[in-house]
Amino acid sequence: MAVLPADPTTRALIRRLVRCYLARHRRGILLAVLCTAALAGLTALYPIVIQQGFDRFTAKDADLAWQLPLVIVVVTLAKALAQYGQAVAVQAVVLRVIEALQGDLFRALTRADLATVVRDAPARHATKFTVDAAAIREALTKSINGAADILTVLGLVASMVWLDWQMSLIAACLYPIAVVPILRLGKRIRRASGGMQERMGETAAQLTESFAAARVVRAYRLEAQEEARATATFARLRESLLGIARTRASLDPMLEALGGVAVAAVLGFVGWRVSTGQGTVGEFTGFVAALLIASRPVRALGSLNAALQEGLAGLSRVFAVVDAPRRIADAPGAPPLPAGRGRVEFDGVGFHYEGTPDKALAGLSFVAEPGQTVALVGPSGAGKSTALALVPRLYDATAGALRLDGADVRAVTLASLRDAIAYVGQDAVIFDDTAFANIACGRPGATREQVEAAARAAAAHDFLAGLPQGYDTILGPGGGRLSGGQKQRVSLARALLRDPRVLLLDEATSALDAENEALVQAALARLRQGRTTLVIAHRLATVREADRIVVMQDGRAVEQGTHAGLMAQDGLYARLVRTQAFDSTEPVRA
Repeated sequence: MAVLPADPTTRALIRRLVRCYLARHRRGILLAVLCTAALAGLTALYPIVIQQGFDRFTAKDADLAWQLPLVIVVVTLAKALAQYGQAVAVQAVVLRVIEALQGDLFRALTRADLATVVRDAPARHATKFTVDAAAIREALTKSINGAADILTVLGLVASMVWLDWQMSLIAACLYPIAVVPILRLGKRIRRASGGMQERMGETAAQLTESFAAARVVRAYRLEAQEEARATATFARLRESLLGIARTRASLDPMLEALGGVAVAAVLGFVGWRVSTGQGTVGEFTGFVAALLIASRPVRALGSLNAALQEGLAGLSRVFAVVDAPRRIADAPGAPPLPAGRGRVEFDGVGFHYEGTPDKALAGLSFVAEPGQTVALVGPSGAGKSTALALVPRLYDATAGALRLDGADVRAVTLASLRDAIAYVGQDAVIFDDTAFANIACGRPGATREQVEAAARAAAAHDFLAGLPQGYDTILGPGGGRLSGGQKQRVSLARALLRDPRVLLLDEATSALDAENEALVQAALARLRQGRTTLVIAHRLATVREADRIVVMQDGRAVEQGTHAGLMAQDGLYARLVRTQAFDSTEPVRA
């Protein structure tokens, strides 16, 4: 029989699971308990029915012979009904608990700091919702079913004691011997489970990476290399799974052997007693039946600890994510962002990524006045994307201050800050939802008229209205129904609907053809009107249109000014233009 380890961490995990998740489903648990009690009681009746049948079927009671099959049929039908009710009730509770855990896990990852989320590949996060959830589900199911097995064993023990207490002692002395190895095996399984989950996450991450890079793999003839990597990963996963399988596989044979020894000992003792006239055939048959019936729930209880340890390992990983502290959070008593027109000020801003000694930004200072378009330019690694990420507090500056309309962004509520900002990147993010939902998420609660107005301003209305179900058409994973230019215009419509004070652009036209670029540029011009815009510029045309150009190098603003003024300075910006660092077919001119 399984015994819960005394590990305080284990007890804390179980208490939290019961208090925060299982306690919500008292009715379902009560139904499962009632069905479980009925199932255990009816199972315990079998040996007594058998004993009574053998002992009563004498010549003078031959007229009662027809009653035994009828009693067995009634007991069996009642047991089947209780078994069905118990299985359904248990799964209803377990699946609701898993659903709640998955919801809390997803909520935690969705609201976690960006640095926490990007630390692992998306596929590694996904395994927590599948592999870990499956382990927790199995552990919960077996644990609740374990209650039925315990009641069944207790009922059968009572039947055996009622039939013959001396034979019961012989059987009872053997099974406790299995407790020590069961607990030791459980600890080994828990340790091995952690390694197995890592291998599962590693495998999922590598497969996702390999399939996402399908074009590069074929273009560079990397098929053999990817196959070798996959083979090594599959081998490590196989070793992890085989290690757990070996440990778990040793449980049932051990319990089977103990059960065989118990049955042999009982048979020997009972045979001696019957031969000396100290017992009846009915008692012998009923007792052996009870012993054999008890073997299944006892084996199930023996394997419960293994499943429980795997489930606890998965539960520990889930709670570790749920409990991870958030660094990007509202300061105590933080007020909302004050009213303003979108003045953005970088005041000696410094930043470095966790675990990286080199600074991404160092003393970055510039101001974007309300309504201005400020272009951030510079060589790769200059810190342009990092600077943009600090405005909506995807990361927090480690030095200096970043202010929006005079308020330090770290001192106001995240909700009010992010409601004032819209972001459009090179790769349009389209959700597997309707066109309406993809635009409306820019402003929850927006009406259809507002969504269509934003789509018209972004030059997206015509092609969206032409879809099979119009704005109610599901756009597919990644917006598979749309072209690149159409996706970008949908993302621009989303930003227009948001009506932000500050617009962050990571050159939204750099990956488009000339025709689509013209349409998107026109939409962007409308989007920038009256708003402060920070744009990472990859095209010379965008840079020239900017009110201010901030030239960045090594995380600092080394030059600032207009295109003409910077060309006249003949510094880094002028060199970038002359070396065609910007994508442009226009002639270079000061």
